[in-house]
Amino acid sequence: MSINSAMLAGVSGLTANSSALAAISDNIANVNTVGYKRAQVDFSTIVTSQSLKASYSAGGVLGTARQFVSQQGLLQRTTSNTDLGVQGKGFFVVTEKPENLTSTDARLFTRAGSFTKDDLGYLRNASGLYLQGWPIDDQGNVISDPSDLTRLQTINVTSIGGAADPTTRATINANLKSSQAVSADAATYNPTVAATSMAAYDPANGTGVKPDFELQIPVSDSKGGKRTVAVSFLKSPNANEWYAEIRAIPASDVVTATPLQSGQLATGIVRFTADGRYDAANSTLFPAPPAAPELQFGASAGAVPVPGSGTFNWDPSLGVAAQTLRIDLDSAAGGLTQFDSQSVVQAVLTNGTTFGNLTNIEIDDEGFVTAIFDNGVTRKIAQVALATFPNDDGLIRVSGNAYRVSQESGTYNLKPPGQGGAGLLSPSTLEASTVDLSSEFTGLITTQRAYSASSKIITTADQMLEELLMIKR
Repeated sequence: MSINSAMLAGVSGLTANSSALAAISDNIANVNTVGYKRAQVDFSTIVTSQSLKASYSAGGVLGTARQFVSQQGLLQRTTSNTDLGVQGKGFFVVTEKPENLTSTDARLFTRAGSFTKDDLGYLRNASGLYLQGWPIDDQGNVISDPSDLTRLQTINVTSIGGAADPTTRATINANLKSSQAVSADAATYNPTVAATSMAAYDPANGTGVKPDFELQIPVSDSKGGKRTVAVSFLKSPNANEWYAEIRAIPASDVVTATPLQSGQLATGIVRFTADGRYDAANSTLFPAPPAAPELQFGASAGAVPVPGSGTFNWDPSLGVAAQTLRIDLDSAAGGLTQFDSQSVVQAVLTNGTTFGNLTNIEIDDEGFVTAIFDNGVTRKIAQVALATFPNDDGLIRVSGNAYRVSQESGTYNLKPPGQGGAGLLSPSTLEASTVDLSSEFTGLITTQRAYSASSKIITTADQMLEELLMIKR
């Protein structure tokens, strides 16, 4: 019995070392595979019940595969904006197809972040697995759920159209010359009458009143169209006082209600303090503080302004949305002043942008995928989700350098990068394989020797059995 058990022990040695050789072979073959986690076969003894002091019965050895999935690989810098590495815990959620996903479609998990755009603009890695993330709505809110994989969507980086932001604020830094001579037209100036308003000024036709100074504000509408708003000033006979009109250029861009005419948006008086600062409390171009100095543009499709209301809409032919434009004349940077120097515009600062096309995609360490347009607009379109597990090493390996959930790994938990124990993303990096070639080659030699020794056990036991059979002769 002991000789037979020795032979069987040799067979178990061959089997265990064959498994060890297979694991080492996989490791060496995947030394350059992005995000690969090395495997190892651990050996444990098998003891039979007949292993007594008087007679020993060999049990052999059992080889058990072990994965080092939780081991962090070295992050290496790349030149691609869509290459992603994870610094810490967490796995990318990936699928085998990009569209028409259902709850029955498999969701896999991987650390291989070598993502590139396919022909439809979806991000997929070298194994053909598609990256999943939470979509971001128009208000910038992330639609997330830590336990629902169906909330994730395949991230697409080329299905984004152009973008434009309407202008909502303008800051003026300009000076009006305090010693400006009072025009003869100031005595008859009346903004509600076309013949005596600055908005209707036309030197060719001899209509309107020529302003003493005028500045223009570039404005972007809701479609990114370029509009112009002008602010005209006429010196009043009263000290520290100027007549002011705000109008659209051309006047046909707006539809106004009386008393506004010729494209006017607001009329009133601008006053200054004795030290040349803008006096918002006593000026009438805008309501007195704390009311905001704003122009309220109605939508092109809005109701026609009621006569006498002094309201205005964008012209119906433009087809743009309602818009609020705040004009700051008393900013801390200088604002509108009245000093005895040349009337000049130092700066007109506005937000908003005209229409722009997609030029680049960037992913930050918190997983936000941001589209960048050539007009300077940036828009977040998705956030990469990371899945964490109670036991990473318990995941089941599948083809494509990915894993699936098992009873040993525990249930996944979806988290934004950097939150709840999940690691941060490292853009433009890839996680290297955790294989150490020197250790693998050393293991290859010892495994080969162990395999040879196990085979020697079988041949020796066979010779002993042969000797036993020859006793009868």
